[in-house]
Amino acid sequence: MSADRALILDCDGVLADTELDGHLVAFNQAFAEFGAPFRWTAREYAALLKTGGGKERLMAYLADHPEIELAAPGEELADKVAAIHRRKSQIYIQLVDDGALPGRPGVRRLIAEALDAGWQVAVASTSAQHSVEAVLRSVVGADIRARMSGVYAGDIVPAKKPAPDIYLLALRELGRSAEEAVVVEDSRSGALAAARAGLPHLVTTSHFTGDDPFPDARTVLSDLGEPAAPARFLAGKDVRNDQGVVNVRSLHRILAED
Repeated sequence: MSADRALILDCDGVLADTELDGHLVAFNQAFAEFGAPFRWTAREYAALLKTGGGKERLMAYLADHPEIELAAPGEELADKVAAIHRRKSQIYIQLVDDGALPGRPGVRRLIAEALDAGWQVAVASTSAQHSVEAVLRSVVGADIRARMSGVYAGDIVPAKKPAPDIYLLALRELGRSAEEAVVVEDSRSGALAAARAGLPHLVTTSHFTGDDPFPDARTVLSDLGEPAAPARFLAGKDVRNDQGVVNVRSLHRILAED
């Protein structure tokens, strides 16, 4: 048993490839419902993903486009952004509940294996808590979710990724040191957050992150792999087993590099 070890996963792009068919769709639908005079293309959204957090992402876009007057006279821009984001989250959760965002290869398997081996398993994300919980329910199911040690998400830390705050909080709550945990990320922003928290991490690239640099990642893979569909090794140290998948022994090999 490895009760002194923890597996911490990001949500978007790690549990499911949610950005293109989930968050972007939900943002644009919310913009339409609120009468916003713009929609985001996939190319624009790829650049906006460098800003962690949905509300922050929208505020960054508006800061770059001062010609857009989103708030009505007398209305605070932050209040309008928050309202749009709340509606966007509702749309996103409905997409998840409708099965539009299946789990990525190997995620449910690895989480179950880690729990069975006595690891703590948690999620650390800049997305809203209810959005993360919806993805978890869809990807791993209620029984596995009930065995997990926690979900740390949303606005519970002062600064979002690439700041390390959410990972430092997760470590404190789990009672683990950085040498006792492995992170799974998919983006440069998330990998930077893990690195700044001193956490060893592996990367499974997602739709928008295949060209991102990951200089501190122990390994970079296409996904976590399934026995009948091996993960593709991309960079770093190859920690896959002989079936081409990431398992608990792979996680121990990542920790052993320190």
